Amino acid sequence: MAQHFNSIDEYIASFPAEVQVILREIRRRCHAAVPESGEMISYGLPTVTLDGKYVVYFAGWAHHVSVYPVPAGDDAFQAEIAPYRSAKGTLKFPLGKPVPYELIEKTAALLAAERRGQ
Repeated sequence: MAQHFNSIDEYIASFPAEVQVILREIRRRCHAAVPESGEMISYGLPTVTLDGKYVVYFAGWAHHVSVYPVPAGDDAFQAEIAPYRSAKGTLKFPLGKPVPYELIEKTAALLAAERRGQ
């Protein structure tokens, strides 16, 4: 049965310490990329919001962390995310390998621009 979390802090605390560090940094980078963002748990996942609407979800799993959805971006961005693309709308970053936080931050910024209609 899926766990229900009341906050992103509670969600992050449910992971091993080394994964908590990664999830906290993803959270920080998403907020840095989306000025005036909020956050909530939506569909059981940590969600960074803008004006109460989702911008980017992130999640921890047994062997990776994920960021959803995937923005359109340009060809250079698509090439940059290609090694991490798991499904049409998912980026997977394996645990045990360096996490490309700058890419996650860029992803969140592009998603916020899409949300704002820019």
